Amino acid sequence: MSHTKETWKAGNMLYPLPVVMVSCQRAEERPNIITVAWAGTVCSDPVMLSVSVRKERYSHKILKETGEFVVNLVTKELAYATDFCGVKSGRDVDKFGEMKLTPLKSVHIKAPGIMESPVNLECRVTQVLELGSHDMFVAEVAGVTVDKEFIDENGKFQLNDTGLVTYSHGEYFQLGDKLGKFGYSVQKKQLKGTR
Repeated sequence: MSHTKETWKAGNMLYPLPVVMVSCQRAEERPNIITVAWAGTVCSDPVMLSVSVRKERYSHKILKETGEFVVNLVTKELAYATDFCGVKSGRDVDKFGEMKLTPLKSVHIKAPGIMESPVNLECRVTQVLELGSHDMFVAEVAGVTVDKEFIDENGKFQLNDTGLVTYSHGEYFQLGDKLGKFGYSVQKKQLKGTR
């Protein structure tokens, strides 16, 4: 097969990405949700992640003022609410109420998670990097809550059974078929009948 290439101007084509719902709250105000596709792991020890948010977004000020938020993973069942929370502003809309989502009391921070999400990552901001169109909120994960429905009989959390959703170039997709596991390319193959 012959491959031909075309050169384009610089652009962010790093897809697919996890799409997450970030919940936050100022004291004495209703909680809010912002949909974020610019999110990722930045460190494993200490456990840290980042979310990048445009300065003009309503949630940006809340994140900056409170220094905390919850990253809520998105499933197929949450895809519609995720899109809604990405196009509507919390200035005008009670997103929890409109989408019939349940605030989940956090253990380590004041901002609530989203009960309907299978995984809630409670985060404390450690630094804010002003990068241009977005500010990156780098945060330490203070605690994790998981839905017991996805814990198997051996006590293992089956994250990939939750129906996780990704975002790719303006569209949402549910994760598909498993292609392998980490290290499968170098794993020794066992011969049949040998141990």
